[in-house]
Amino acid sequence: MNIQTDQASPATATSVDIKRILQMIPHRYPMLMVDRVVDMQLDRSAVGIKNVSVNEPFFQGHFPSEPVMPGVLIVEAMAQTAAVLVVSTFGTGSEGKLVYFMSIDGVRFRRPVIPGDRLELHVEKIQSRANVWKFSGKAMVEGKLAAEATFAAMIRDR
Repeated sequence: MNIQTDQASPATATSVDIKRILQMIPHRYPMLMVDRVVDMQLDRSAVGIKNVSVNEPFFQGHFPSEPVMPGVLIVEAMAQTAAVLVVSTFGTGSEGKLVYFMSIDGVRFRRPVIPGDRLELHVEKIQSRANVWKFSGKAMVEGKLAAEATFAAMIRDR
């Protein structure tokens, strides 16, 4: 298992690498939007990392002369970071389950995300009841807010 845990607190996992992410959530290319998860506090918060490359398939059409990461994919990246947090919190029995958006509220896009940006996806649990989780998320580039949203998702078996 490639989750490194902080020995001072069993409720803190510090990092999840791409190999482990692929075991935890079902997303694959071209829809996998998170490369690593860091600074995770189980059942509370996490920071996902997405290294935005000019080779992303969406840049072919959005926009060829001025490549900008689509805002909906930034929100998707926040949700995938949250999914890794949920699976880490529940344990291996929840690996590979599907996560469905139930709501997305208060979405604001503050600046474009372009090739070469390192997108930091900060998610924090607002509440959870059974298999429904609600999060606040912020996407940051170089310490500046690129996007923010509140979203809820349901975790279900395939």
